[in-house]
Amino acid sequence: MKLPRAERLTLPGPAGTLEALVETPAGEDGAAAAAPAVFGVVCHPHPLYGGTLDNKVVYTLARAFEECGAPVVRFNFRGVGASAGTHDAGRGETEDALAVIAYGRARWPGAALWLAGFSFGAAIAVRAAARASPAKLVLVAPGVSRVAMDAVPSPRCPWLLVQGDADEVIEPADVLQWAARQTVPPVLRTFPGAGHFFHGRLHELRQTVVQFINRPD
Repeated sequence: MKLPRAERLTLPGPAGTLEALVETPAGEDGAAAAAPAVFGVVCHPHPLYGGTLDNKVVYTLARAFEECGAPVVRFNFRGVGASAGTHDAGRGETEDALAVIAYGRARWPGAALWLAGFSFGAAIAVRAAARASPAKLVLVAPGVSRVAMDAVPSPRCPWLLVQGDADEVIEPADVLQWAARQTVPPVLRTFPGAGHFFHGRLHELRQTVVQFINRPD
């Protein structure tokens, strides 16, 4: 499998420029598809605890989307890396995610959206999904107890929820209780013995995401 073509760039965001990495799957001839049917956006974990676009779970999610043929945008929330602005407890970060999605829709007109996130980023992905209407949504250990979610609509698209039952950062029971309240139930995958960062389970995580993306709706 050829490595994706990587492009580091800055995108316009609501609090200034956002640092981003666009990775595009290469075809058999090494060229990237000019008009993909779908693109992905992946949101990283908590900015105040070392979360960046280079997080290994974020990387794994991006690789899963790319394996399924989608170009993917990973980006740093405001105040992280070279992104302008300061942390805004999820409110501004939701706007950041929507700005990145808008970039993707302008770059690949007509392409559907796959939206994903890990931890804090997964909670932001749910918040953004209410306005961005993704075709599919992937949440890994979502920080639904760390970000205001009370007024956030339930996901309306097919969605995957992956949770480790030994998560030491986000209480698994909180995540499962939140999921049970949603109008559209998720495809739920619980990883026995997995902690928050899925040490030693990233290959399994990638396979789980690929299987979800490729399943018929």
